[in-house]
Amino acid sequence: MRLIDSHCHIHESEFFAVEEREAAYQRAIETDIAMILVGTSEVGSVEALEFASNHTDAYAVIGVHPHETSKGYQKIAELLAAGAKPVGIGEIGLDYFYMHTDRATQIAGLEQQLQWAQDYDLPVSFHVRDYHDTTEGSVFDDFWPICDNFSGVRGVLHSFTDNRINLDRALQRDLYIGVNGIATFAPAREAVYRAVPLSKILLETDSPFLTPTPLRGTINEPKNVGLVAEFIARRRNIAISDVAEVTTDNTKRLFRI
Repeated sequence: MRLIDSHCHIHESEFFAVEEREAAYQRAIETDIAMILVGTSEVGSVEALEFASNHTDAYAVIGVHPHETSKGYQKIAELLAAGAKPVGIGEIGLDYFYMHTDRATQIAGLEQQLQWAQDYDLPVSFHVRDYHDTTEGSVFDDFWPICDNFSGVRGVLHSFTDNRINLDRALQRDLYIGVNGIATFAPAREAVYRAVPLSKILLETDSPFLTPTPLRGTINEPKNVGLVAEFIARRRNIAISDVAEVTTDNTKRLFRI
């Protein structure tokens, strides 16, 4: 059963020691799972490129997470100008949940990195997370106008946990939806997940985070993307082979791998 984990971080030294990342990679390959390594910082982006260059069925996405934009993101431009060949830009976006970086800096970082995505014709892995208290407004009030300013940019809303309104807005813009372990342990969001057409789903783990049921409490890794696929198949009463085939094709189509 061929699957692709469309969003993981096993390459990042912040999360995995060298021997741990190699072991996680091998377990994924043994279960016929490829992976997309997504940067969250300048350092993590370099590590994604290095890991992908030395491992089969591993692909790099480079970019700076909104929490990290205050530390800079010019290295991404330097890597691209030097001939780096990532399959996408990410994870980039806006995060108003913790506000580790101020709103203006996050917006500037998103806009600049979207410009690079447009310049190099690369898809985007978006990180968009809302306020604790949505009476303050919504992160999407900023995100959608920014997204619409960059016509033709394609991408995926990674780890989508928002409402049906923003799901519909994403689908109207032909964005894909990243579904991970949250779907297996957040029943309140099930109706929204069920509303996502299979043709727009990318499977992901976000490892080492968001370990799916029944492995909660352990470190997540790419091989566990199979549990997400199984969950979707059960909830939709379809064969897991159908989930695997469609979501793998979706990921290949978006990232051109």
